[in-house]
Amino acid sequence: MTRIAIAGAAHPHVAYATAEVDAVDSLELVAVADPSREIAERWAAPYDAKVFTDHQQMLREVEPDIVMVAGIYGDRGQAVVDALNAGCHVIADKPLCTTLEDLDAITEAVRRTGRHVTLLLEKRYYPVTLAALEISSQLGTIHGVTASGPHKLNRPTRPDWFFDRARYGGLLNDLAVHDIDAGLLFTGLTSGTVSGFVVDSSYGVATLSGPGALITAGVDWMNPAGSPMHGDYRMKLVGTDGTAELLWARNRLVVTTTNLAPHDVPLPAGHRPAELPLQALAAGNEPEITTSRGLLATRLALLAQQSAETGGVPLPWTTP
Repeated sequence: MTRIAIAGAAHPHVAYATAEVDAVDSLELVAVADPSREIAERWAAPYDAKVFTDHQQMLREVEPDIVMVAGIYGDRGQAVVDALNAGCHVIADKPLCTTLEDLDAITEAVRRTGRHVTLLLEKRYYPVTLAALEISSQLGTIHGVTASGPHKLNRPTRPDWFFDRARYGGLLNDLAVHDIDAGLLFTGLTSGTVSGFVVDSSYGVATLSGPGALITAGVDWMNPAGSPMHGDYRMKLVGTDGTAELLWARNRLVVTTTNLAPHDVPLPAGHRPAELPLQALAAGNEPEITTSRGLLATRLALLAQQSAETGGVPLPWTTP
């Protein structure tokens, strides 16, 4: 039996972990910790899991195998480091942390403990993304990636910490990481510069440029309340032999090539966000979204946020 604990449950994406406990008999939720006892009890009750308000106490008393981190963004970096120091593997909702200092501490803890940290980049497992990876060679060399990630703010339901810069960490760090990761997947970019721009904390763009490729990820909290979708997420790939439009919210992949008119590509089945990562960790393997990849995507999102807050100056980056 693989024992899972939750360190921070402020964000509903904690359900990524409980969905796997529900689906897989060999996974057991043994404890939930959150500064709000009410929140911890809410997630723990269906599983008769232990409840804590201090994740460090939980780690000492329960000794889990894997820790899910999904608390207030500004608290996540320390929770990840503490879980690694306790000998646990970590699966983490994005953002992994909110400062470069926290990211450096996580990187050092990974090096020292040899444990895995998997960032739950769920767009990787959408049917549209899986299909696009399958056909990407038909597009030739992909030089351009343009993504759009609008979100509804739903202001009445957002907690106060969400509007506190120190606890939230910034728009680009929160929302752009998915499309940064996908852009790297499709272009193979390994170095270059990253820059960011944000307007009124609600609309922003992160841009990565490097040899032969340009990735632009636009994100915002301005999707109108009247929209039928929380976010009409999409991405366009531009290659030397064709283009692909990933219409994630509409579950469509539209491809156009030198020889083929625009057409919808059949989609495979997708995967739940934590399905494959937990499967790999329970088997003693590193997940496909490796520790190094999650750390890189997080660093680029944090650098884009830093750039946005210092006038958009481009910052250099390279794959470690």
